[in-house]
Amino acid sequence: MTPPLLVNAYWGTWILGAFFCEVYAFLGSFFGCVSIWSMVFITADRYNVIVKGVSAEPLTSGGAMLRIAGTWTFTLAWCLPPFFGWNRYVPEGNMLACGTDYLTETELSRSYLYVYSVWVYLFPLAYIIYSYTFIVKAVAAHEKGMREQAKKMGVKSLRSEEAQKTSAECRLCKVALMTVTLWFVAWTPYFVINWGGMFNKPIVTPLFSIWGSVFAKANAVYNPIVYAISHPKYRAALEKKLPCLACATDGRDGGSDAASTATTENAEKTESA
Repeated sequence: MTPPLLVNAYWGTWILGAFFCEVYAFLGSFFGCVSIWSMVFITADRYNVIVKGVSAEPLTSGGAMLRIAGTWTFTLAWCLPPFFGWNRYVPEGNMLACGTDYLTETELSRSYLYVYSVWVYLFPLAYIIYSYTFIVKAVAAHEKGMREQAKKMGVKSLRSEEAQKTSAECRLCKVALMTVTLWFVAWTPYFVINWGGMFNKPIVTPLFSIWGSVFAKANAVYNPIVYAISHPKYRAALEKKLPCLACATDGRDGGSDAASTATTENAEKTESA
């Protein structure tokens, strides 16, 4: 999504024609919706593993592929209507990018934004908050139980396989939570811009409308940084493939990272089993 925006920024206006404006807006909406629903299913998997525990039905490769295919299919269905008269894709106020039409005051046009906002923003946000509330509660309860058990046994901590698995799940949970939080930080400006355009048009100045693009495109930059910082296996892979990035897990806390990597692998093998 960035190259066309840079071209238009150079010329100071949208120069790629009306049809490509629609295509650009469609692709932005499409990839954004796929991104958030992918995060929803990742959250659902974390909830299934951490909250339900051993009673949970494990996610299979077939189930994962079905969720991925479903995400792309229903996202396509939601992003096509503006081509056929239910709302439309138009240039944004800054004339550097294109998006949904939030200025037309007809109920038909606004109804698309109402439904779309619920489907790709409000419902996913509510579901993720709900899921992580119970995930945090489950983790806190488990940690409390482990501390009490260790105290009864007169030891500092319990390092059983189950404890290691939970520790790995907690680390993965933190990465997922951070990524999802940053995603909403990236896309909330677009939500505010669209609803501001419908109900308080004076606030949507050209400068105000540019923040949607800025935050959304920044998401593609800091997501890899989050993964690299938070996940030792990711850092190890980067060190192997791209040593010039200096992502080595040795030096600062090599033993800790190595243990973390081994624990994560153990958790993944347990889930697969």
